[in-house]
Amino acid sequence: MSEVDVQESVEDFRARAREWLAENVPKRGSAEARPRGAEGGRLMGGSRELQRALYDAGFIGITVSKDFGGAGLTREHEQAFREESAPYGYLPGPNMACAGPMLTHASDEFNREHMPKILSGEHTVVQFFSEPGAGSDLAGVRTRAERDGERWILNGAKIWSTGAAHATHGMCLARTDWDVPKHRGLTWFYVPCDARGVTVQPIKEISGGQDFCQEFFDDVELADVDVIGDVNDGWTVTQTMLVYERGAAPGGGGGIAMMMRPAKRRLAPDLVALAEKSGRTQDPQVRQQIARAHINDFARGQLGRRVGQLIAKGVANPAGIASYGKLASGMLDPIRARIGLEVGRTSALLWESGDVDAQSASLNYLNGRIMSIAGGTNEIQRNGIGERVLGLPREPSFDSDKPFRQVVADSENWTGKVG
Repeated sequence: MSEVDVQESVEDFRARAREWLAENVPKRGSAEARPRGAEGGRLMGGSRELQRALYDAGFIGITVSKDFGGAGLTREHEQAFREESAPYGYLPGPNMACAGPMLTHASDEFNREHMPKILSGEHTVVQFFSEPGAGSDLAGVRTRAERDGERWILNGAKIWSTGAAHATHGMCLARTDWDVPKHRGLTWFYVPCDARGVTVQPIKEISGGQDFCQEFFDDVELADVDVIGDVNDGWTVTQTMLVYERGAAPGGGGGIAMMMRPAKRRLAPDLVALAEKSGRTQDPQVRQQIARAHINDFARGQLGRRVGQLIAKGVANPAGIASYGKLASGMLDPIRARIGLEVGRTSALLWESGDVDAQSASLNYLNGRIMSIAGGTNEIQRNGIGERVLGLPREPSFDSDKPFRQVVADSENWTGKVG
């Protein structure tokens, strides 16, 4: 990438970013106007050229060490770029839910080898995390990696991996020790999607898209250099991943980072555009609905700013407090999606072929409940807030202290009878 002076002032960096963006990126409208959860795979597969250009200009990996291919600048530089890039809507970049944990837990050797490729878009990485039998209970995964001499042999299945059909690699959680409690026998691996024994199958969604995939691993050979973090300490890596996935980590680019943009914003521009298109801007009910959406957007933004500040100051448990932002999205996204249909009516349901913008309201509605499930359900977020932030007693657990092998055997032999 181009050399960027680490002494470059935030003001100069901001000016350079503003000029570069104006010359190289078309404005796409606000983040609120982008279909929620509907574009992941397509964008991942179709934006590598722009990601490479952003990386070469020094606008991806802004705070990442130069040793690992980043620009080595400060969070203030990163915030300046976030503010300057806001009018351009979605900009491609690495999946920080994977890259962040790698930077935190992987070896320097691993990050020197892989991080420049991840930041530049040469490698696109997804999470091989949830399984058909392990969703909310992520520590219950049964995909296994067994030691065989100098190699690891991976077998099992994953599901709901966003964008896997377009990815080059997956960050895969596997069980490496069955004789310890379930949280203590897990390890993360860096798995090439084109490795022998890896099968990726797209899943057709209600929207017609195929962003989610299921993966099967049949005797996939991996090496020690593919391990991320320490063997059998994968749950520590998982906790970092969940902070990024819920958007609360610095530079995560997810929910909290998006909500931390300046609070002063235009009145729900996508909904106003729908009202104009349907000729209902003077309808008092429509105006009330748009106001409701704007209030929710503003409140969510303020929540994000507050959570981000607490985490940055180190006065809050990141894994617990991140649940506030995730829960806000899970609760408010469906409300906003419904408002879009009520405001637009037929204009939100019918569009000319090829008019991508006109599809947004319908796609938002079909995808409106994604955040109430993906990355941990609303109920899981409430548990996290109650236990990690408010200090309430943990829910009863009957398997967290048993060897996982025994947990599996008990579940297979369970009859449902009491006493």
